[in-house]
Amino acid sequence: MPRPDLARRTLAEAFAAFALVFAGCGAIVADAEYGGVLGAVGIALVFGLIVMVMVYATGHLSGAHINPAVTLAFVASRHFPARDAAFYIGGQVAGATAGALTLLAVWPNEPAGLGVTQPSIGLGSAFAYEVVLTAFLMFVIMAVATDTRAVGAAAAIAIGAAVGLDALFGGPVTGASMNPARSLGPALVTADLADIWLYLLAPVIGAVAGAAAYQLVRGPTGSPAP
Repeated sequence: MPRPDLARRTLAEAFAAFALVFAGCGAIVADAEYGGVLGAVGIALVFGLIVMVMVYATGHLSGAHINPAVTLAFVASRHFPARDAAFYIGGQVAGATAGALTLLAVWPNEPAGLGVTQPSIGLGSAFAYEVVLTAFLMFVIMAVATDTRAVGAAAAIAIGAAVGLDALFGGPVTGASMNPARSLGPALVTADLADIWLYLLAPVIGAVAGAAAYQLVRGPTGSPAP
């Protein structure tokens, strides 16, 4: 049984993951249904914006991980207690699945597979893309979330921009998931689990690598900015 504060934080994570899938995957669905009205740039913008607003809305409540890979990278870098990780990840997956179920209720014909992520290149190349995309994102998250020298007020903007940027150039290649929950929710709801292992494993490796890279270049904690 989680502590009351952990339960509230987990609920915030679930809501943020729900919003991510409903808005982001909903943009993919709308684009497919209405003749490409959003396009790749519009879809990337939606993903970036929903992450930005959810970081603003839930960052002070739960830290706004919204992503199991981010949670695990924070655990690996000792910025988050391992004992709480399972609750966060469970909330994120539950929220993402609820978001996909809501889309299914509205769009029972499952346009665009409700935003299921699928690679458009070979699996090895797609795996490398997801690792690098997530490493970029986690490097930014580490900078704005763990380093007091960074401009804290702009954290949500920086993280949302990183998601949108990755989605701009990675979306056509792999779907630019960077988030196991974001991929698993629609995959479970549509029973399309092809290549799901890629979207579960690669983001975790990328996030841990990105966190380690920032730890390497940040220098001793409390070092003055150059």
